[in-house]
Amino acid sequence: MSNVMVRFAVFALAAATLMSAELKLAIINSQQAVLDTAEIKKAQAELEAKFKPRQAEVEKLQSEIASLQNQLQTGQGKITAQQEQNLTAQGQRRQRELQRLTEDLQADVDRERNEILQRVGGRMQEIVRKIAEERTLDVVVDVSNTVYFKPALELTKEATAAYDKAYPVK
Repeated sequence: MSNVMVRFAVFALAAATLMSAELKLAIINSQQAVLDTAEIKKAQAELEAKFKPRQAEVEKLQSEIASLQNQLQTGQGKITAQQEQNLTAQGQRRQRELQRLTEDLQADVDRERNEILQRVGGRMQEIVRKIAEERTLDVVVDVSNTVYFKPALELTKEATAAYDKAYPVK
């Protein structure tokens, strides 16, 4: 559903409800609420620590490739054709190794990050639902689909605090 359609649906719902009763709504920046949780901050630090050795490998390979390229450039006219071929072949092997390593690292990081975000996002929806029920809210809209709202309607920080309380980091 496009943003325009979502806005229209929210507007239509709001208009219909206002005719019969006062609509109670709130706004949340769900992405910010999730990213500000202690669990996400801890998970980010753990991911960085977990993948640091592999990132160091990538950096080492990048350095080796740069060194080989430098040897080729500074050796032009000074090294034999065989030495030049050897350096070129070595550089190509390192480049393929770097590409595989980088792709594998990125895939692993993305997979783990998505698992974490999915878990925390689902939990955050539960927290927002509880807050909405406690405050007897009729609608909670994400800020990404909202053109304007009064800051008093936002419950992002409240949701993050409730999440951290419900799911404390060990």
